[in-house]
Order: sequence, then C-alpha cells, then structure tokens
Amino acid sequence: MIKKLIVTFFNWYIDRIIARHFNSFSFNKLTLDQSRSVLLLANHFSWWDGFLMFQANRLFFKKNFHVMVTEENYNKVAFLKYLGAFPVKRNSRNVFHSLEYAGELLDHPENLVLIFPQGKLYSNHVNEVVFEKGLMQLISFSKRNFQYLFAASFVDYFEKRKPSVTCYLNTWEGAEFTSLQLIKDAYNKHYETSRQEHNQVTI
Repeated sequence: MIKKLIVTFFNWYIDRIIARHFNSFSFNKLTLDQSRSVLLLANHFSWWDGFLMFQANRLFFKKNFHVMVTEENYNKVAFLKYLGAFPVKRNSRNVFHSLEYAGELLDHPENLVLIFPQGKLYSNHVNEVVFEKGLMQLISFSKRNFQYLFAASFVDYFEKRKPSVTCYLNTWEGAEFTSLQLIKDAYNKHYETSRQEHNQVTI
C-alpha cells in the first residue's frame, strides 16, 4: 500500500516538474507487443532523460519502469529507487550483478528496462551515439525474449522561454544472437533519420 502511494506521488510529481520546466514533451506512438518486455535504448544528453522516458512509459508503454543509473547518482538522489532505478558501479565487480539483474528483468513481459548505451552525458548535437561495453552482457543474461525500442530525443527553444523536447521512437527486431555492432548500427540509423527529420522542423 505504501509503495503504491509513493509511486502515485512520483507519477504526479514528475508530470508536474516536466510541465513546469518544458514547453512541451512529444513522442510518436508505436504498437508494442505486450507479451514481451522492452529494452529501451536512448541517447543521454541531460539530467532530465530518465524522467522523460519515465513519463513516456507512464503515458504510453505502461510497463514496469526500470533504469540503470550510476551508483553516484543513485546514492545522491534518494527517491530514484522508487522510480525503478538500480545502480551500477563502473569498472567494478558489481557491474556484472547489475547487468545480470537487468537481464533477468527482461525475462518478465511486464517490464521495461531503460539503458543509456553512451554510459555518460554527451551533447544533444553529436553526429553519432557511441555504445560502451556491457550491453551484450546484459542481453546474454536474459532469455532474449524482449523487444528493442529506440528513442532519439532533441531539444529546441525557438521563440519560447522554456524548451520543447521531441522524442522519436522506433522498434527494431534483432536476430536472436545479434552483435553489439548490429545494435549500434541500427540505433544510429534511427538516430540519424530522426535528427534529419527534426532539423526540418520550423516555427
């Protein structure tokens, strides 16, 4: 009961802070297979990224939200654990436990696991999204019965005081034993297509 109240509060809180700090947050709608879990891969350019994906999940995907965050941020922001966050300490033995945990989450169709493959913050204007090691280990810990979802988000101000965020979503069906390079290439193809489409937006 207490956990449900906490989740309800943070659903309200995140909806409120996004509305307060952004002019708009929009994303395209996709049809997902509800019988499979979701591995969501997204570009990482701001403190807001996890909250924005949490909001998209709450409004549309409606899965149990989980996100891998650095141990530093997990300890610094106490309420992250109530939003499905779990910590990973880079360059340590504990990283394998975090990857194993994430892989096991993907074995349950009600779950969505958000991963930022860049591993750290990059500019929103990069030409390519880099992928750090670890993603394939995470996948290998799962039964591989999940669906890939790619998110590429971009921020603009235009004539507004507050920024607008547009998130471009796309699904991808990888082979059962796909490689990191194939996933990276597929994601970056989506990222580049989204970036070109977004560059055509005018007010």
